[in-house]
Amino acid sequence: MATVNRENISEHLLDYQLDMIGKSIQEAHMTREWYNKWTMTQEQHDQFKAYALPLLKKVFKCNKSRAESTFDFFDLQFGLRIKG
Repeated sequence: MATVNRENISEHLLDYQLDMIGKSIQEAHMTREWYNKWTMTQEQHDQFKAYALPLLKKVFKCNKSRAESTFDFFDLQFGLRIKG
């Protein structure tokens, strides 16, 4: 796998998130309205966030608060719905 950097972090996080639920970006391309169909549990979301925050801090060389706001933006745009 290539080193995660500013150019590929969104794709990396999306791929990581989909992998958590046993899916891939290729499957997303082939599945109509995958965004509305696929969900993750709250526990999976918490694990994803715990993985993403340190990575965002490292890649963007920012503090925790900035990493959290960046994660929130990513999650709003690309995050899977949490099944309740």
